[in-house]
Amino acid sequence: MDRGVKYSKTTTVGLVAGDHVVLAADKRATAGVGIYHKRVKKIHRVDDYVAMTISGLVADAEFLVEQARYIVKRYSVQLNKPITIRSLSNYLSLILNAYLRISPYIVQLLVGGYDREGANLYYLDLYGTISREKYMATGSGSPIAFGVLEHGYREDMDLDEAIDLAYRAVSTAVLRDGYSGEGVDIVVIGPDTYREETRLFKQSLVPSQ
Repeated sequence: MDRGVKYSKTTTVGLVAGDHVVLAADKRATAGVGIYHKRVKKIHRVDDYVAMTISGLVADAEFLVEQARYIVKRYSVQLNKPITIRSLSNYLSLILNAYLRISPYIVQLLVGGYDREGANLYYLDLYGTISREKYMATGSGSPIAFGVLEHGYREDMDLDEAIDLAYRAVSTAVLRDGYSGEGVDIVVIGPDTYREETRLFKQSLVPSQ
């Protein structure tokens, strides 16, 4: 399906480690077989303790990020309490499903964060399918990233192990997926915590493990 707009062929991952959610994504944007940009942000902050990763049609994904920010603010004003990750994901699922037969949003999203229900990660696809996950990968490099996640993930892993695993999942995908590259953005969300870091690759194009 080609609307004449850019696709974000990418690798993003998310995983839950105790009271924290770790999100990671590469930084390369492509246009066809060419590299369009080398410093793209594919993890977007939605609220104090909520973020989304994006892959798919860039315009569609960015519109849904803005919708998520609006939903969060409206919910807070109307109910005088912050929205849960589960409720936000359900709202986005309804939007995706409502437009499916008219003009579908071609996206894969990970919505992760910390709320009164704890640390949560949800996956959404273009059909509005929603699932709660302990770990998940999206984008063109996701088959490779999944292999790393499935081999390394443990429910009792500590935060440093989770950050390292998320980085390895994305950086390993870069070795085999030409649409992913340049570096890895990492976001960590937990109780009273929202922090970001970027690990850029060396010019050799081979990320250090």
